[in-house]
Parts: sequence; C-alpha cells; structure tokens
Amino acid sequence: MPKFAANLTFLFTELPFMERFKAAKQAGFDAVEVLSPYDASAQEMRHELIRHDLSFVLMNVPPPNYTGGDRGFAAVPGLEDRFRRDFDRAMRFADILKPRVIHIMAGKAEGAEANATYIENLKWAAARAPKRRLTIEPINPIDMPGYFLNGFDLAAEILDAVAPPNLHLQFDAYHAQMLTGDVAGAWAKHGHRAAHVQFADAPGRGGPGSGKIDLEGFFAALDADGYEGYASAEYTPQAETRETLGWLPR
Repeated sequence: MPKFAANLTFLFTELPFMERFKAAKQAGFDAVEVLSPYDASAQEMRHELIRHDLSFVLMNVPPPNYTGGDRGFAAVPGLEDRFRRDFDRAMRFADILKPRVIHIMAGKAEGAEANATYIENLKWAAARAPKRRLTIEPINPIDMPGYFLNGFDLAAEILDAVAPPNLHLQFDAYHAQMLTGDVAGAWAKHGHRAAHVQFADAPGRGGPGSGKIDLEGFFAALDADGYEGYASAEYTPQAETRETLGWLPR
C-alpha cells in the first residue's frame, strides 16, 4: 500500500485545529497536509509536527481566505503581482513547515491570455524556488466552476510548456473521477507526472467505499507503478473521523 497522509483541512474537523495533529498520529497516520495554513501560527504547527513525529507533505500557495474566497491567482491576467506576493508569503511559511510539495492554485480564468499568464507565473515560481517541489492540480468544474485548470490533458500541456524539473502533477482521484469517469485510465495516462496524490470517493467526496471509485485498485496501481510519494485522504467524513478509517492499514 502507498504511504498515507491525513488532510487536516478535511479530517478530524470535530476537533480544534491544533488538536488534529495528535489525533492523526493516534489514528495511525505518519504524515499530514493542510490546504491553507496561513491563519494559524506556523511555529505552533511546526511544534505539533515535531511533537507527534509527523511529516508535513502539502500546503497550497495562498490566498489565505480559502473558504469562500478566490481559489488562487496564477492564471488570472492582471494579477501577476498579487500572485507573486502570495507566493513569496507561502515560501516564508514553507521555510518553517517544510512541506514535501507546494500546490500552486490557478484561480478562475479562461482563454489564451489566462493560459499564457499561467505558464509565465509557473515559470517564475519554479525559478524563484528551485529547491521546492511544486505541483498543479486539475479540479473539476462542478466543485469549482470557472477554475482554469479543469482537465488532465490541459495540465500535461502546461507542464510541457513550463518544463522545469521542480514542477509536477498533483493527481486527485476524486477530481479524476469527476472529470473523466475513469480514475484508472487517467492514472495510466498521467500518473508518471505525479509528485503527490490525494483521494476521496466519488460522487459525494466521502470516504473510501462511499462511492464508485475502486480506491483499493487505485492504491494497487500506485504500488505497481512505483509511485513513491504520499496518498493523502482528502474526504468529507460522514461521522467522526476515526469511525471512517477502516480503510487505513494498521
């Protein structure tokens, strides 16, 4: 089985944020991710990571007001300065939290100008942080209407156009199912580009077994293909989180 991480933005939300690190460790996770850590103390989060011997595997580039706010600016023409300020802010957090990967969110945009803006911003970011492992993630238009990076083929085109060694694909099985209806096929075609994996079942974004995705088969494919990164649980529990972790190997 792959190495599993807990997304603390989605899991253990029955607890105050800083208590989720301990809960994840007690539940059997050795790694966690937080989508938008900017409203908490980076030093306090780092303390919790060290205290509970947890790896920190992912954070998103701002904006910090993720819930209900704009979903990034990397592809939005005219907001290049905003994107770059946010990116530098994220790097200051990353210096403390030491994430394995940093996801750059594209934002809402469309058309050729947005495509060109996205490519140039990604080139800038990759050069700005050459020692960081950066990712981009296709997100389905039902969950995020208008989001620029709305397909795996588009992500492949963007990665080929940018082409630095530190920019990779972030493969989310839930979004793959919503976008293509074929997680296995999407992984077979694009998985070689992936530096990070996330999962939830679909439809509904519940835990494994709540939808139509063969997540057990997906995990087996990760192993068979030699995927060495983490697979992060990014689902919405329908009960207290510990009650939904029957899928987690002990």
